Amino acid sequence: MSLTRSAEATASRTADSRWLEILARAGFIGYGIVHLLFAWLALQIAFDRSAADGDQSGALRTLSAQPLGKFLVIAVAVGLLAMAIWQALEAAVGHRAERGKERVMERLASAGRTLVYLYFAWTAFKVFRDAGSNSADKQEALTGKLMTSSGGRWLVGLAGLVVAAIGIGLVIYGVLKKFEKHLKTGEMSPKTRQLARRLGMAGYIAKGVAYGIAGLLVIVAAVNYDPEKARGLDAALHTLREQSYGVFLLTLVALGIAAFGVYCFLQSRYRKV
Repeated sequence: MSLTRSAEATASRTADSRWLEILARAGFIGYGIVHLLFAWLALQIAFDRSAADGDQSGALRTLSAQPLGKFLVIAVAVGLLAMAIWQALEAAVGHRAERGKERVMERLASAGRTLVYLYFAWTAFKVFRDAGSNSADKQEALTGKLMTSSGGRWLVGLAGLVVAAIGIGLVIYGVLKKFEKHLKTGEMSPKTRQLARRLGMAGYIAKGVAYGIAGLLVIVAAVNYDPEKARGLDAALHTLREQSYGVFLLTLVALGIAAFGVYCFLQSRYRKV
């Protein structure tokens, strides 16, 4: 028992580290930049069927190609890693203001965010090392390999269900404005709070739609044994582009993702860390 308490105390002190807070807040800025670039790529897909790499890795490669791009990408990776550490600590000992089931759900959500931030940090590191190209093709190859293994199609289908569920969860999270409880709303002016609410709603709903479509495509790929359809967010955006009013719908999604990018900048200042 004393060992557990000692570990929790150490984790709590680490979570309260000033340097970790600074890096995590910087990470939100990097996260916002990635989403703004992601939104720009989505707009390119909306008006150009041949555009590709419409996902976060494509956004990071776009950033890497700019002046000082390599430095910016590795800075984003460090910030995202700090965000992952922060959320891992929150999952372990955080959310002490909540009680019962609410605290359990918040800690589980933090565990999920830890995985997301770690994935993006690793993606940024791969782009920095020039190893992040053709990510959609690699994902298709991995999916195809899984489908040929025993029970692989069930595993791919389950992954698709998880991604689709995340998408639905993001939409609900945005519609119910649950993100507001993580902000220091008391430090905001009325206009800033209203702006944060609108940006957060638009951003989470748009991301939820994109992830929901991506998850559905993975499920369809598993059912039809078609790895080519399991190409993540890039395929989801292209699929949305091909629908009736697809250009209009994809433009709305792109604007929503851009709104989330700006919302990340507000989180850098007002997020409870």
